[in-house]
Amino acid sequence: MNTRAIFGETGWLGRAMTSAVSIGVLATARPERQWVWVVLAAGLAAFLAGTFLMNWRPYWALGFLAYASISAAFVTGVSGSNALVLVLVPLTDVAVMAHPWRNRPIIAVGLSCAGAVAVSAWWWDRSTSWYLTQLMWIAILVAFGLNRRQYEVQARQTAQLLEQTQLAQHEHARAAALDERGRIARDLHDVLAHSLGALTVQLELAEALLADRNDTAGALDRVRRSRRLAVQGLVEARSAVAALRSDEAPALPEALTAQADQHEKDHQAKVTVTTSGTPRPIASGITVALLGAAREALTNAGKHAPTQPIYIQLTYADTLRLTIHNPLAADQLHPPGQGFGLAGMRERLALVGGSLEAGPDDDGWLVIAEVADA
Repeated sequence: MNTRAIFGETGWLGRAMTSAVSIGVLATARPERQWVWVVLAAGLAAFLAGTFLMNWRPYWALGFLAYASISAAFVTGVSGSNALVLVLVPLTDVAVMAHPWRNRPIIAVGLSCAGAVAVSAWWWDRSTSWYLTQLMWIAILVAFGLNRRQYEVQARQTAQLLEQTQLAQHEHARAAALDERGRIARDLHDVLAHSLGALTVQLELAEALLADRNDTAGALDRVRRSRRLAVQGLVEARSAVAALRSDEAPALPEALTAQADQHEKDHQAKVTVTTSGTPRPIASGITVALLGAAREALTNAGKHAPTQPIYIQLTYADTLRLTIHNPLAADQLHPPGQGFGLAGMRERLALVGGSLEAGPDDDGWLVIAEVADA
């Protein structure tokens, strides 16, 4: 519940209480001149109209309130009029109401009231001390009104800032969700590309065994291996999604060894994994990116040179470097950077502040992934 909208100066309950106090004070008035009642009644009606139009018709409200305050100021010198209350209360409303003129209305109305009280003091032959007392009350109410207006302005600005902050948080959460979806999509692409690549190699071998050698047993073994690869791909895909959602990833050396063992089983090619430097904890995003680079390199090796050995070197230094070397014959080399796999790995590593280089060297194919993890 918005208590300021109920109890504050601009709230309906606050306005009702202020109006009741004003009516109560004026009900005890006993002015010496009967025509003063007409001025007080007109001023009270204008005050009531202005105070209840503050939030809906600020221009009309300002006019009504200014009239109520200034007209009452002209009869404050009449003995027993109690008109001062009708001077001060509208001043407070003028100060706190929402309008685009900042402090100018309260200052203008306050000065006008001070002038009207001076005329009333002169006309009804009031003493200087009486006038100074009335002037003091007006000054106090003007100062109070300026202070309250500043508070109201700050409160509105705080509410707007809170709304903007909530909107920014909502947009940030939405951007984070989209980024997470992108991470999951990239990792699924890497996992599925690796699994489907290995699956394609096994099916091509099965087709060759049947077409060229009529080796049913060998082809059946390849088909069974393909089925295991498909199941393994689904498991890896689910694991990748679970790891990304929980922001957890396996230890990098152990995960590289597991990838190497699986490649050996699928392609009967020796994969050697070595580690140098002092191992240290690695952020989940960096681990996933480097594992994806290794998976893509092994997939390419399985496609272009399935029986050639592979050497994987993980180096912990100022930066974290993963080197994958695959010795190839001259006719097995192909231009670097081809295909969506390497492009995806470059993008993934760039997101964690890393880089990827891939291409032929003197005796084969070399992939270097490097990340400054510290």
